[in-house]
Amino acid sequence: MDPHELAVEVATRVHAAVSPHLATPENPNPPAPPVAIEELAATTVRECLEEHGDVAFTVAGREPERFGTPSALLIVDPVDGLRPTAGGVDIGCVSIAVAPADDAPSASVTLGQVSFGVILELATGQRYLAERGAGAHAVEPDGAAIPIAPSDNTDLDALFWTAALRGRPSLPMTIVLEELVDRSGQRGGYFDLGSAAFNCTRIITGTLGAYVDIGLRLLDEFPETEPAFLAAAGGAVSATFPYDVAAAALILQEAGGVITHADGRSLADHRAVGSGRAEGLAVLAAASAALHAELLEAVDRGITHLGSWFTAARGG
Repeated sequence: MDPHELAVEVATRVHAAVSPHLATPENPNPPAPPVAIEELAATTVRECLEEHGDVAFTVAGREPERFGTPSALLIVDPVDGLRPTAGGVDIGCVSIAVAPADDAPSASVTLGQVSFGVILELATGQRYLAERGAGAHAVEPDGAAIPIAPSDNTDLDALFWTAALRGRPSLPMTIVLEELVDRSGQRGGYFDLGSAAFNCTRIITGTLGAYVDIGLRLLDEFPETEPAFLAAAGGAVSATFPYDVAAAALILQEAGGVITHADGRSLADHRAVGSGRAEGLAVLAAASAALHAELLEAVDRGITHLGSWFTAARGG
């Protein structure tokens, strides 16, 4: 089977396995806790790929596995947005990216080498797909097309956008994002949805204009915040990892959007496999290059504001 077709098949199998275990309006108490749902999804991925053979894969940042002589590497996030999804908030997605396989995929493959991505929504069955250089498209379960229509808005006062705050220390994060939150408070809106894949699909359909995750940029520029990061996430640094955005980044870019590191650097050279501190990243995603530039300037101003705040807190 073609690796791109295989990625879609795996996503479909995970959807079929996991959907009965999620909360619904009719059954608000799901039959399985989040950790059990995640393990069921991961097991389904492995079983499907073992049946196929000749593939390498990594699930949610775990060490890559191989069957036979791999023709491709699949980077799988089996349930992105696990916690809200398990509780009945319909944002969960299966996210799968396809990249080249070699003898050491954990060391050599980068996000810029991803050739294909598919995101399948667990609640709706909607699929968002892209092949590098061939554009993006989206379809309903019955095959009907979902319009790809990123917003052309560049007015931060009218921006509908999402940020990643869960597991990050609220005070410094809010100081950096204060301008964006306050400016969009009346004519736009800010949300924290909990799924990078879902966030990016909503940018390409025009529901949202941007996805802002500044966590690791803040930590890198202000190392003194590390104790607060550790406290906010129960002893670990909460971050976005390559498996969160490997498919979403390609789909967004092929739809005409822009996604970079949170300081504006390209994601192309970032390692595509791993979930350690070195592989963590912060991202800035927008519906257009013009909006991305506006957001980056606002985040830069927020970083400067936080630096001044720390100076004042230290007594000058």
